[in-house]
Amino acid sequence: MRAGPACDPNCQNADLYGANLTGANLTNATLTGATLTGANLTGANLTNAALYYTNLNGASLTGANLTGAGLLNAGLNGAHLNGANLTGASLTGAYLNGAYLNGANLTGAYLSGANLTNASLNGANLNGADLTGAVFCNTTMPDGSTNNSDC
Repeated sequence: MRAGPACDPNCQNADLYGANLTGANLTNATLTGATLTGANLTGANLTNAALYYTNLNGASLTGANLTGAGLLNAGLNGAHLNGANLTGASLTGAYLNGAYLNGANLTGAYLSGANLTNASLNGANLNGADLTGAVFCNTTMPDGSTNNSDC
């Protein structure tokens, strides 16, 4: 992990590049605009966390609980979200290019305008998810088929 500026009271714009936060309890945390590139958040609890405009590119969120989390316009390119719980999460405008969401629970999640190019959703639960305007190109869908509707 590289040294970064001190975190303000709400951890907005915090630099947590490559941080090891395995199993951390970040319920209701505000990490708006934070850099968590390559961070390990495996099994972390991020229930109702505010992660707007947060950079989580290449982060590991395998098995993380992101129920009700706000990930508006978050960068999740190449992130590992296998088995993550994203029930009711807001991923509106999120960048999920090449993200792994295999077996993730996206029940009632908001993915409107999200970029799912090259993402893998194999076995994911999309019941009630809002996919309005989401971008699909070489996207592996829950049933294993490939969606190229926006290539």
